[in-house]
Amino acid sequence: MSQSQVTTHTIRKTDQPTSLVLTEAGEYHVILAEAGAEVEIAGSFQLAGSGQLDLQVIIHHQAPHTRANTTLKGVARDRARIRFVGRIIIDKDCGDTNSFLTERILLLSDEAKAEAVPDLEILTDDVKCSHAASVSRIPEEQLFYLMSRGLPRAEAEALVVEGFLTLT
Repeated sequence: MSQSQVTTHTIRKTDQPTSLVLTEAGEYHVILAEAGAEVEIAGSFQLAGSGQLDLQVIIHHQAPHTRANTTLKGVARDRARIRFVGRIIIDKDCGDTNSFLTERILLLSDEAKAEAVPDLEILTDDVKCSHAASVSRIPEEQLFYLMSRGLPRAEAEALVVEGFLTLT
């Protein structure tokens, strides 16, 4: 998907929350268009070498009584670069809305780069809306613990990365 391409998903009320899994870079617009609409958005990415990933997700609540939960995770090693931009927009008169955005990136080398940019635009009252963003390394204590149980460093790191990237 080229960076200039925009993918739009319009979410309507259903018996179960709609599930969207993002697997490619690009710009995604998710519109909650009907009262009672719910969406779970997830993306999990791993880059190596000189790979680059730019991902922008806009969650736009255009109706009241809507819910959205967005979780983006990335791992960058070597000289890879990850950029997550997430934005939640809640329109006027869209009360009883609940939206949460999580952006987490794990760096596995000194040359890897990452940026997590959350943004909220709330134009009404009676909402629950928040975000969390982090860019970090694997804590040495976690690796030490696994290595003290007999795992080589590379296997310990792989195990931590696998757990980190799990979306459930």
